[in-house]
Amino acid sequence: MLFRTRSAAVFGIDAHPIDVEVDMYAGSERDFVTVGMPDTAVKESRERIKSALMNSGFGYPSKSVTINLAPANVRKEGAGFDLPMALGILGAMGIVKKADGHLFAGELSLDGSVRPVRGVLSIAVCARQTGARKLIVPCENAAEAAVVEGVRVYGVQHLTEAVDVVNEPDRHSPAPKAAPAASNGGDGELDFAEVRGQLSAKRALMVAAAGAHNVLMIGPPGSGKTMLAKRLPGILPPLTFEEALETTKIHSVAGTLPPDSGLLLARPFRAPHHTVSAAGLIGGGAGMPGPGEVSLAHNGVLFLDELPEFPRNILELLRQPVEDGSVTLARANITLSFPANFMLVGAMNPCPCGYYGDATRECRCTGAIIQRYLGKISGPLLDRIDLHIEVPAVAYRELRGKSDGVSSEQMRQRVLAAREIQRRRGFYNSQIPQRRLRELCALDEAGERTLETAVRRMGLSARAHDRILKVARTIADLGGSDAVSAKHVAEAVQYRSLDREYWQ
Repeated sequence: MLFRTRSAAVFGIDAHPIDVEVDMYAGSERDFVTVGMPDTAVKESRERIKSALMNSGFGYPSKSVTINLAPANVRKEGAGFDLPMALGILGAMGIVKKADGHLFAGELSLDGSVRPVRGVLSIAVCARQTGARKLIVPCENAAEAAVVEGVRVYGVQHLTEAVDVVNEPDRHSPAPKAAPAASNGGDGELDFAEVRGQLSAKRALMVAAAGAHNVLMIGPPGSGKTMLAKRLPGILPPLTFEEALETTKIHSVAGTLPPDSGLLLARPFRAPHHTVSAAGLIGGGAGMPGPGEVSLAHNGVLFLDELPEFPRNILELLRQPVEDGSVTLARANITLSFPANFMLVGAMNPCPCGYYGDATRECRCTGAIIQRYLGKISGPLLDRIDLHIEVPAVAYRELRGKSDGVSSEQMRQRVLAAREIQRRRGFYNSQIPQRRLRELCALDEAGERTLETAVRRMGLSARAHDRILKVARTIADLGGSDAVSAKHVAEAVQYRSLDREYWQ
């Protein structure tokens, strides 16, 4: 007897429908064959399904079973096909009624319980797009799937419950929407008012947040670079629904979404260690490529502390995602693109000992050592970082004095006002297209002279020239100015001076 169920396979952050065809027939042996390019996890489902059917009281048919996962020309990975395959066998046995309009995803334990899988939010979007009216998933995944409108989501804990939902749908209610989850790695309670001193660094980070610019902080150990970076997400605007949906899909596919949670509404903050591999940072891995840290930081902040400690070849991989806002992973059988539109925030010491240029401590590093240390960060990567800011050691008087009163909420309100101006233009200032750059960043005569002097004296590249204009546009937006004046250009140039001071 032939019986069909439906599931979905996740490629990148999108899911595609998969037809699960189960054919049961009398044979000389009780074979269980899975075809349609299954990977090892799908092939091993045979043993899980057999035990789950037996331990759930359904028994196992004394016939041969062939399961086809169509289309057969794409590789199927993961244990999420266990549930639709088991229900297909039960349908061929006559236990499950017609399952049209249903889509299933879930891993089975040997006792028949249903375990969570990755990428359920993408699967729910696929269910809506393909016209599936009902989606049956593990209970732990029901909240994220319920975010998608137009699909009735049912969370099940056991195979017997899944059978009952299909056969007796009126006895079960769909899963309600869950409360939004917090950001992975972020902390909304961190406040800039807790950082003593560093007024210029706070100003620069507010400019960066207002225009979605990349930042490099240079300063001695203990000057507050990490404290400043961790508080940056607190002054960024909240995610829109479209941004939250895409961010949640990435974390769902990666398996980092908190259990029983809905949309991620706070912007992610990712801070990988400098020992991270190329696949861990950019994405990839064995089998189907998965998202890396640059994608997990999508619509948020990617913080690289101790930047020169990262291998140079790893840092060079950032050039494409920083420029394009996405990363493309090509493999022999498939090419996938993951979104990677993040704010890059780097922090570093000026030398290995950390005290080059410090007025109170002596640097023990030779010129060759400093050059080798700084040489790990290439010129092309520096050109893609809009603001280079110095974070000096905090003076004792500032350390023990009262707070300067500049809170994250105050900074956030100014950032929101600047972002609203950019929203009306249709893009953030860091993403101004080349064809609109001269129009939106038109300079008066004084501004032209200031920019020309900076380009000549500092030997700036064409990319650095464009980024100065974009930062100047952001500074003007923060000040409520329609025109970009010489003082805006001068401040933007100031944020490009440190790389010339240290790298030359």
